[in-house]
Amino acid sequence: MTQDIHVVAVCGSLAAESVTRVALQEVLTAAQHAGAETTLVDLREYDLPTFDADKQDAGDAPALRAQLRAADAIVLGTPMYHGSFSSPIKTALDYSGFDEFEETTVGLLAVSGGAFPTPALEHLRGVVRALDAWPLPLDVAVPNSHEQVADGTLADEALSDRVARLGTELVEYANVAQYPTVATQPSSQLHAD
Repeated sequence: MTQDIHVVAVCGSLAAESVTRVALQEVLTAAQHAGAETTLVDLREYDLPTFDADKQDAGDAPALRAQLRAADAIVLGTPMYHGSFSSPIKTALDYSGFDEFEETTVGLLAVSGGAFPTPALEHLRGVVRALDAWPLPLDVAVPNSHEQVADGTLADEALSDRVARLGTELVEYANVAQYPTVATQPSSQLHAD
């Protein structure tokens, strides 16, 4: 059973009718059902000017970092723009670093108006690894995004199930770096003949 797990979702879409936001809300709902406390960091609500290394505390950067540091697991959600992730998620990541991500479990979700947003997921995975975080093997791609939402929820059952699984896995694997490694018995004792 999970105890005191906090999952934070970061929405990298600024659009009012964002499929990214809808999908992240469903990830968080699944995480709540798995016993976690959740927070949606909607970047529309944060003042994050283009990153300047000489002004690392500009705008709401300190508040953003505090939200991320409080997380046991983070899910990054982004629309795919020109084959990569959005500039709001890039800016949020630029204001963050090892203090926010190192040894943190991270889930990835990308949305595209057309084909599968695989390049955006690959690019995000590279950034997450560079921050020494633990990206989950499962990620979620939402293609043809405008066809995926009905009445404010994901319409496709298989996609909705995958999104829910991401939320559950974020809770299951939160703080994974703190888990014990393997049993200390010799391998010969681990297998019965």
